[in-house]
Amino acid sequence: MLPAEVPPPYLGPSALLLLQLLLSPTSAFFPNFWSLLAAPGSITHQDLTEEAALNVTLQLFLEQPPPGRPPLHLEDFLGRTLLADDLFAAYFGSGFPSRRFRAALGEVSRANAAQDFLLTSKNDPDLHFDAERLGQGRARLVTALRETVVAARALDHTLSRQRLGAALHALQDFYSHSNWVELEKEQPHPHLLWPRQELGSLAQESDHTCSDCEQLSCLGNLLDFQLLTSGYFGTHPPKPPGKCSHGGHFDQSSSQPPRGGINKDSTSPGFSPHHKLHSQAAKLALLASIQAFSLLRSRLGDRGFSRLLDITPASSLSFVLDTTGSMGEEINAAKIQARHIVEQRRGSPMEPVHYVLVPFHDPGFGPVFSTSDPDSFWQQLNEIHALGGGDEPEMCLSALELALLHTPPFSDIFVFTDASPKDAFLTNRVESLTQERHCRVTFLVTEDPSRVQIRARREVLSPLRFEPYEAVALASGGEVIFTKDQHIQDVAAIVGESMADLVTLPLEPPVVVSGRPFTFSVDELLQRITVRIHGEISSFWIINPAGVFQGQEEGEGPLGHTRRFGQFWMVTMNDPLQTGTWEIQVTAEGTPRVRVQAQTSLDFLFHFGIPVEDGPHPGLYPLPQPVAGLQTLLLVEVTGPGSRGNSGDHKPHFSHVVLRGVPEGAELGWVPLEPTGPRERGLLAASLPPTLLSTPGPFSMELIGQDGGGRGLHRAARQPCTVVPVLLELSGPPGFLAPGRKALLSLHITSFLGPQDLDLRTSVNPSFALTSNLSRVRLGRNESAWGRLWLEVPDSASPDSVVLVTVTAVGREANSVPPTHAFLRLLVLAPAPQDKLAASAHSTGPALTTARPAVRLSTLVTPGRAGGGMVGNPWWGTVGGMLLLLSLVSW
Repeated sequence: MLPAEVPPPYLGPSALLLLQLLLSPTSAFFPNFWSLLAAPGSITHQDLTEEAALNVTLQLFLEQPPPGRPPLHLEDFLGRTLLADDLFAAYFGSGFPSRRFRAALGEVSRANAAQDFLLTSKNDPDLHFDAERLGQGRARLVTALRETVVAARALDHTLSRQRLGAALHALQDFYSHSNWVELEKEQPHPHLLWPRQELGSLAQESDHTCSDCEQLSCLGNLLDFQLLTSGYFGTHPPKPPGKCSHGGHFDQSSSQPPRGGINKDSTSPGFSPHHKLHSQAAKLALLASIQAFSLLRSRLGDRGFSRLLDITPASSLSFVLDTTGSMGEEINAAKIQARHIVEQRRGSPMEPVHYVLVPFHDPGFGPVFSTSDPDSFWQQLNEIHALGGGDEPEMCLSALELALLHTPPFSDIFVFTDASPKDAFLTNRVESLTQERHCRVTFLVTEDPSRVQIRARREVLSPLRFEPYEAVALASGGEVIFTKDQHIQDVAAIVGESMADLVTLPLEPPVVVSGRPFTFSVDELLQRITVRIHGEISSFWIINPAGVFQGQEEGEGPLGHTRRFGQFWMVTMNDPLQTGTWEIQVTAEGTPRVRVQAQTSLDFLFHFGIPVEDGPHPGLYPLPQPVAGLQTLLLVEVTGPGSRGNSGDHKPHFSHVVLRGVPEGAELGWVPLEPTGPRERGLLAASLPPTLLSTPGPFSMELIGQDGGGRGLHRAARQPCTVVPVLLELSGPPGFLAPGRKALLSLHITSFLGPQDLDLRTSVNPSFALTSNLSRVRLGRNESAWGRLWLEVPDSASPDSVVLVTVTAVGREANSVPPTHAFLRLLVLAPAPQDKLAASAHSTGPALTTARPAVRLSTLVTPGRAGGGMVGNPWWGTVGGMLLLLSLVSW
């Protein structure tokens, strides 16, 4: 069902006051912050998206006071730049991380920016409101918003954020690429989000819209008329006589009469002939983006909207459980931990927002149970019992892959098993998926010789049979903990501790060797440090900077409390912690496992990109992983107290990033970090030269700096990254999949190293038919290959479901480069009749449906409901939350 035809409310003069709250003077419609090198002082798609999201988040916080805390007041935020860390601290209290929220905003912003770079979207005029395709552009915009809602309801928030980013890009482009601003409009278009309303007086193909302009700045080139138009870009479609161009250095159409252009993308006349109207276009685009976020909030409800943007400091709880007959103690341990977490955190900011449960045995695994209701999760978990003897190995990695597909990013997943994996062939794909999802995986493995009679074994099993678990744990930043039945309930307590959003402290040297001391650094922002040691331990010592030491004796010691469960030791250090360098020494048979974790308010997010500076839309093209031989930019986003402050403040800061090989820990190199973008956002950038990332394989990343007192500051990324051997890009249709249809996907593979012989393998979840015209490829240095894939969606495909397509490039030679994976999420959505009409209807034709009579908005708002509600509106609902804030700032 399409959005109802009720138009949005009129936004009065109070909008200017709102913009003073939202837009800082130095904020920057280019894709993202990197674009500011080409056009300083511009407002980017990234700015507009993040500012709008923060505004609507503030609305939600104003209308929903936190339990047990005083309500927020708008006047406390006037005259300040809205920041996620500030909002979270004001609403939840100090110490509650905004990391997941900022990561979700980053997903939306990067999806927005990617519309200017992706091969399937960058030249499509419908997706940018170019070439007077205004009706088609609106149809695509509304469809993308509909997909956002459907994907969110299907609990695939990654796909939902991707579609939201695409929708916001088109919405924002309307105000930069059309002449809405030149028509002296002071409010967003009233019908842009409502396809059943006509857009208004649109220029026809025969109407001349622009005069010739030979200058860079062409503010007076629009002809004197009141028709809505937009500029043509490039050669597709060709510009008819008398029509306006987009304009700028790289627009081929702007050299054809009438020359010049009308875009307001930036402050630079070289890119934007109507650059003097950039600020006005940005203001309207921001208001329209706020409107879109508010409508989504109304449609999804406050809880659904909060989950879409991860507006919570809490993590998710995700279990993968072996259900064979020998697993009774492990299943009971999982139930105890789940009940403890639910009861302890219910009603608090740290209550889990999402629950996932995936059982497995042999030969089956699944189904996935996913919910946001803790009671439903507990009921489902309580119905699981250990049944049947089964044999080792089991389908563990298949179940883990399912859990990864349904667990929100930046979550912890806990696997309970006593068997090795039968599906070890999935190891590399699961490793890559953990990094794509930014999820840590912890395996709790019980081995007990007394149970040999319970779990039958077909053959003598290798002592290396658990190596796939070790590989997945290493790639995800998790760990494998071996224990026994009698200790599993105690050891499983790490589930609740891990969900406290702990960071893992770097060790020096990174690889622990029995009998050799190693160190870790404690700064003033760390608290609740725990040291976990497991293996065949003979003894260990922990020494603080003052020389006070504690050994392996259980109970309370001078530094903390020690507990032992078989070969698993946990030392909880006493707060406050002495800052400086701490030392540990462990004596053990074999290689001991040591992990030091802590809570902290200072952390960081990161992603990679390729700077694009020589095209029509300069910016940072996002990469999921760095590519061997390719100049790559690392962007670090500091979260917590180091993300803002005046230049004279003593505050934490990072100066360098060090890269280490995994697992050996050898240092690959140091690279300086440079502040970039608006200072208050805490953005740091480092250019990673190809020589530093010349060899495919995993590496870890650590940030080095100083805390507020000038002492050393050391943070590590939560999981390793991987230098992939080739750039593998998989893209699909810009819209949704329909049951009974065939979709065309595009594959682009590029090598920046020497010759590579690769096999290309595909998989689909669920198992739809997928064919490809490219199964093998040989690439030389800086060579590319293109392929096409045809995905057949059966008639029986469930509407409102998500499909994951995976393409893997594998070296054909033994011991060749590691595989490279590309993941693509697509939505199956039954097309509504209006969608079919909108895709083909001419924008100047009659309304798609008969519009209902206009009704005063005040008569439709349901009083007393947070966020409002609209009677008779089956799709969107009201924008009451936005109206509330606007009325407040206008006092």
